[in-house]
Amino acid sequence: MLFPTHLLVAGWLGWLSARPRVRERFPGTPTLSVGWLVVGATLPDAVDKPLGALAVVDVYHSVGHSALLAPLAIAVAARNRHGLAAAVGWASHLALDTLHIVVNGRAENAVSLLWPALEQPDPLGIPPGDFAAFYVGTPSFYLEAAVWTAAILVALRSRFGAGTDRRTDG
Repeated sequence: MLFPTHLLVAGWLGWLSARPRVRERFPGTPTLSVGWLVVGATLPDAVDKPLGALAVVDVYHSVGHSALLAPLAIAVAARNRHGLAAAVGWASHLALDTLHIVVNGRAENAVSLLWPALEQPDPLGIPPGDFAAFYVGTPSFYLEAAVWTAAILVALRSRFGAGTDRRTDG
C-alpha cells in the first residue's frame, strides 16, 4: 500500500476506537490515540526505506516490516495506551502491506514478514518513488482507490449529513 493509506487507516482506527457504538458493543475497548497510531503506522517505512535506499539491505521490507518484532510490539503495547496505539499502528501497516502483496498475486513474497529468517523469493526491489508509478493499475491499486473513495464518502456524510435523517426544530 502507498504510505498515505497507512496514515488514513491509522486515523480510521483511532476514530473507530472512539465511536460510542464500538465502545457499547465492546466494553473496555480503549480509545486509541490517532497520533500514536500514526507513529506506529509510520515506523516500518521510516526504518526500512532508508535502509534500502542506502543499500544497507537489498530489500525495502526488512527489519521494520518483520513480524519477528511482535514480542517487542507486545511489550510496548503492555506499557500504556500510547504504546498500545503505536503497536496497533505498526501491526496495521504490516497487515495492509501483506494484503497488498497477496492481492497483487505475489503471496509467496509475504514471507518478508519473517525477515531475516526468511527472505522474499523474488523481491520487486523498486525504490519508493518508482514504486508509485509501477503500482498504478495493479489489483491492489484499485483496492486502495476503493478505500480512499469510501473514506471520502464517509467524511462527506459526516460533514454534510448525506443519507441521514436530519430533523430541524421549527
